[in-house]
Parts: sequence; structure tokens; C-alpha cells
Amino acid sequence: METIIILVFVLGYLAITVEHSIKIDKLIPALIMMAISWALIALGIDSFPQWFDSANHGLVDGFSTLGEESKMHIMEETLLHHLGKTAEILVFLLGAMTIVEIIDYFDGFSTIKSFIKTNSKKKILWIFAILAFILSAIIDNLTATIVLISILQKIVKDRSVRIWYAGLIIIAANAGGAWSPIGDVTTTMLWIGKKVTTGHLFAYLFVPSLICMLVPTFIASFMPPFQGKMDKVEDDENKVKNRFSATMLYLGLGGIVSVPIFKTVTHLPPYVGMMLALGVVAVFAEIYSNSKFAISQIGDDGHQEHASHSPVHHSLSKIELPSILFFLGILMAVAALESLGILFGFAGSLQESMPMLGSEMAGTRVSDLVVLLLGVGSAVIDNVPLVAASLGMFSEAIDDQLWHFIAYSAGTGGSMLIIGSAAGVVAMGMEKIDFFWYLKKISWLALVGFLAGALVFLFTRTLF
Repeated sequence: METIIILVFVLGYLAITVEHSIKIDKLIPALIMMAISWALIALGIDSFPQWFDSANHGLVDGFSTLGEESKMHIMEETLLHHLGKTAEILVFLLGAMTIVEIIDYFDGFSTIKSFIKTNSKKKILWIFAILAFILSAIIDNLTATIVLISILQKIVKDRSVRIWYAGLIIIAANAGGAWSPIGDVTTTMLWIGKKVTTGHLFAYLFVPSLICMLVPTFIASFMPPFQGKMDKVEDDENKVKNRFSATMLYLGLGGIVSVPIFKTVTHLPPYVGMMLALGVVAVFAEIYSNSKFAISQIGDDGHQEHASHSPVHHSLSKIELPSILFFLGILMAVAALESLGILFGFAGSLQESMPMLGSEMAGTRVSDLVVLLLGVGSAVIDNVPLVAASLGMFSEAIDDQLWHFIAYSAGTGGSMLIIGSAAGVVAMGMEKIDFFWYLKKISWLALVGFLAGALVFLFTRTLF
């Protein structure tokens, strides 16, 4: 039965990896393999010799001698435990996505565009790279990429030049998301899973992530696409300006940034702080919305359309629900493998068979080569299941350097292929970037940045 469950997972995983070829959204195989895996566990519960207790991170003593009713009870408790942990991540993401959509509802991100005054291609490259690095740490790398490419489309008219900027934005956004607990889904998983803390994540990963962004950007700044001046695109003077844009931008970003502080002070799960932030932002959104429409709704069809419902309801309808369902499916499918002790056993055999590189210096039981390969693997296959699997494989203590290296590798390694990260996929869709163009022009820059940051991490971790 274990073999069948592993086969189901492998086939589902393969379908996720080649979603662009088979034209089936990755959430579908994720949900199917999750449901089938748990159904097979329930049907064959008597045939499993061991069971992994996620709460205590160890195998259940004497599981094979228990009766079927006791085994089913343990399975139901385990399923509920994993659903609870997964729900924490999903509710957190729902809150963050809604706040971002509320900011966009008030055209808050247009404030960022007003900061760009130069027409030097090299300076614009550095501005967007730094903005991507900072914004992705606050509103996550996917959203930061969407926002910045949307702004880029209003500044750079030539698409052949614009896709170069988009490629560097992907690298910078993924690098920025790695050092923040709210910057990337995988980092959020490690944070909520109590593997890393905000302070140590920043201390371990800020400099390596910064190097991962700076090195490719520095190299690219000397390349032909970023030389000379750019023809600026004039703003649409007929567009109605929202007087609350800047206020909602700063309020929304401030609410998201306050979540790690709330967790540190109260020791409550992060989703509680995110719901508080969403509530506060929503209150001001409703107040400002009423003021906005009262003075400007006459003769404006766009505003009339928005006026028919609240900004919160509108924002909730715009969030990326397929992504939420995908995370549900993949995390619960990995949980099925973890519960059978498959990942735990694989981790043990991995530690015995792989060479230990730098383990004496780092005090870790897992080779650095394995984590680097995980980073390379995240460029080929989705990094969410890779990190989810690592959560079930390794039992190192909170803030062990292993978890921080995993956060860095999984977060930044995806930049090496355009399909290797959510930021890359969304940029590919927005600018119709060709896979092989990215592989030829951008991938080597991402690889250089990834390796440079990894070397810096291997050095700086000895300081903590």
C-alpha cells in the first residue's frame, strides 16, 4: 500500500511540474493526490507497520500491535493536526492577499511609480531591483513582481527591453522574499512551523539574500540592454487620482509588517496578527471608500462600478484562490507521506549516505550539498512541496542553521528557471516571456547570484 501511495504522489508531482505542457492547472493534481493518498491510508490502515506522530516528531510506539479502531483514531487525530497547521498558513495568506488587494483597490501602488524620476536605464534597473528586494519582504515576492511589472509597463515602452528588467525583478523579488517570514510561502511555512524566528531569519539571511540580488544586478548593469537613456511614457492625465492612495499604501504595508511584531509580543500564531491587521485596514478602507465615492462618483463609470460594493468584498473576490487550494492539496499530500514515516526514514538514509560537507563547523547532521541541490531542484519543481517534505524529514531545533539554509535555497533557487518560482510564472504570463529566452539570458545571472549568496551564508553562519 505504501508503494501505491508513493506512486500516486510521484504522478501528481509530475503533473504539477509539467502543468504548462499538459494545460491542467497544478491545483487539480494537488487536490486529487491529497484526497487519494489519505483515502488509501484509511482503507489500508491495518497494513502499515509504523506511524509518525508529527506533534512529538517521532514514531508511535507499538503502532503495529494496535487494533484497527485505535489506528483509525490516531489517523484522524493526525489528519486534524495537519489540517490545523495547514489552515494556519492558508488563513495567513488569505489575510495578506486581501490587504494587498485593498491597497490596489485604492490605486496605492501608483505612489511607488511617482518615486521614479530618472530616464537612465541603469538607474531604473537599480531602482526596480531594490524595490523588488524590499517590497517582496513586505508583501511577498509574487505580489511584488505583479506590482513592479505593472509599473514597468507604464515606464518602459519597448517590450524587448522590458523583459530584461522583468528577469532581474524575478531574481531580486525571490532574494528579498527569502529573508522575511512573510516574503515567500516557503519561508512563511518554516516560520509558522516554528523552525525559524524573525530575528534569526534576518540575521542569517539578509546579507546572503542581498548578495544574491546585488551580484546579478551589478553584472547586468554593464550589459547592453541597460545602457543609455529611455523614452519616458507620459502619464494618463485623464485618469482620476485617488487622494487616499498613499495613505492606504502605507497603512496596508504597515499592517503586514506589524504581524511579526504582534507574534513576538503575544506569542500567538501569525494568522491572528494578520487578521487584526486586515481588520484595521478594512475599517479605514470602508471609511475612505465612502468619502471617495461621495465626492467623485458623479460621471465616473469606473467609480460607479466600485461603489456597488465595499472595498473589502471587492478585494476578497480578487484574491488568488487557486493558489490557496494548491497549497492545501500539496501540504496535505506531503503530510500523508510524513504520517507513514516515509519522509522520516528517507531523511535517516540520506544522512547516512551523503557526504558531510562542513558539518563540524555548522553542527548539522545534513550535508550542505543536499540543501544546495534542494535549491537547484526548486527551479525545476515547485519549492512548496520540497520545503513541506523537509519539515517532515528533519528534526533539527528551531533556528538551526539547516532551516535557514533551506529557506535561502528554496527561496532563491527558483530564479534559475522562469517556471521555478511563482514570481517567474506570473512574470512569464504578464510579459509572455519565452522559457528558452530566459534560460539563455537570465538563468546564468540567477545561478551566479544563488551561488554567491550561498557562499556568503556558509561563511556568515559561523558568526551566530
